[in-house]
Amino acid sequence: MRIDLNADLGEGFGPWKMGDDAALLGIVTTANVACGFHAGDPGIMRATVRAARACGVAVGAHPGYADLPGFGRRALPGVTEAEVEQLVAYQVGALAGICALEGHPMTHVKTHGALGNACADDDGLAAAVARAIRAVDAGLGFMVMPGTATERAAERMGLRPIREIYADRTYADSFNLTPRARPDAMVHDPAEALARVLDMVQGGRITATSGKVLAVQIDSVCVHGDGPQAVAMARHLRAGLEAAGLAVLPVTPP
Repeated sequence: MRIDLNADLGEGFGPWKMGDDAALLGIVTTANVACGFHAGDPGIMRATVRAARACGVAVGAHPGYADLPGFGRRALPGVTEAEVEQLVAYQVGALAGICALEGHPMTHVKTHGALGNACADDDGLAAAVARAIRAVDAGLGFMVMPGTATERAAERMGLRPIREIYADRTYADSFNLTPRARPDAMVHDPAEALARVLDMVQGGRITATSGKVLAVQIDSVCVHGDGPQAVAMARHLRAGLEAAGLAVLPVTPP
């Protein structure tokens, strides 16, 4: 049995850095690279892709809302499907250009933060993202939350779904993530996170905070790269996954 371990990286801006990308690239097998709207800029994007190539880590585009001050984690309910389609195509195209410069083609697209949460709950928005991905490169995978609108959109649009779970987040009954404002939204303890991940991956299921269970396929595990415990969390997860007999490998080889 194999599993991918991914993190969201390249989330600084100009001289401002966020997270220890260098350390995480030595642990994860896939990096989702911010494309300039919620974080990142051309220089950071290129440096992240170059470092990922040197580490043998697959890279994908990580588009978000155009919301640098809010780090793309604020809900923007007025954004239309057409606008989502455009902003995703724009950001995926930007990373495609950076990847071409570095000779390290991207493998997939994963939406960020509030955009990802909105798309998981809304079939129209999810379809807009899928249309944008397919228009830029129909060979790209769509990293989705299983059991949600994004998984359905990938399947309807003929994109390869990469079904992702979160090591450091809890789940609501909708199988979207628990809102960050809730005190139980985050999992901070690496041992607890590993136990939850093994239950999900080995059991093929996600268990919501209410106890509701959804049978799912799982291809990848995400650990957020912006928290102070990110490196320790990722290192513990990788060691624990391998100790449990799973091969930790990218879904699509770089």
